[in-house]
Amino acid sequence: MKRFVYIITDRNRKNLHVGMCTDLLKTIKFYGDMPTLFFDSAQQLNRLVYFEEINTEEQAMERFKVVSTFTRPQKEKMIRAVNTDWIDLTAGLKYESGQRTRPTLYSRPSIQPSRRAVA
Repeated sequence: MKRFVYIITDRNRKNLHVGMCTDLLKTIKFYGDMPTLFFDSAQQLNRLVYFEEINTEEQAMERFKVVSTFTRPQKEKMIRAVNTDWIDLTAGLKYESGQRTRPTLYSRPSIQPSRRAVA
């Protein structure tokens, strides 16, 4: 089973949190559902800025231990090597997994032309 080692941050990039999981999208959703899990609501962890996919649990645990001991400049250097603009990678993951969000029927504007009564 594949494992992921990831780094997630808040909107101001003040906090960098390293984690490990088996389902990255489910974990990101959990962070969104529990906004004050680690910090107050102003520092909500909601941006996935880095992740690695690792094949075995033992290798993932070793990598997690190594990345967790990195200093902030080391983590920033690792993030910038693959994500120079620190964009949220969650949208790309959802696209790759096929979980595209579709607009609901009621939020779309009407596509039928307006009709006038003929007299």
